[in-house]
Amino acid sequence: MSDIKRPINIHKAYHAHVYFDADSLSFATSLCQQAGQLFGVKIGRIHEKPVGPHPKWSCQILFGKKEFEKLVPWLDDNRQQLSILVHAQTGNDLKDHTDHAYWLGDDVKLNLSMFY
Repeated sequence: MSDIKRPINIHKAYHAHVYFDADSLSFATSLCQQAGQLFGVKIGRIHEKPVGPHPKWSCQILFGKKEFEKLVPWLDDNRQQLSILVHAQTGNDLKDHTDHAYWLGDDVKLNLSMFY
């Protein structure tokens, strides 16, 4: 049994970061586009390099408490082997990426040094 925390809907705003590589770029792009269309959420750029604390290529999905209950399970059901970080957007970047962070799939070690 995994000790990874499952996402819970206790905040007003969230980000989901979909992690991918060159082999999964097309699938990840399609997944993010589908999420935007199905749930009316904002989709960030597809980053083909590490950005911020994210050590892998990623795409950000911005959503709120209202979308959480349908979007997060949908992402989990449709992500295949991709890892997705779901975290609160409270304004405290360190806490958002640690205490308020949840994983769909395998967790990825973030570069948190920029938050100290």
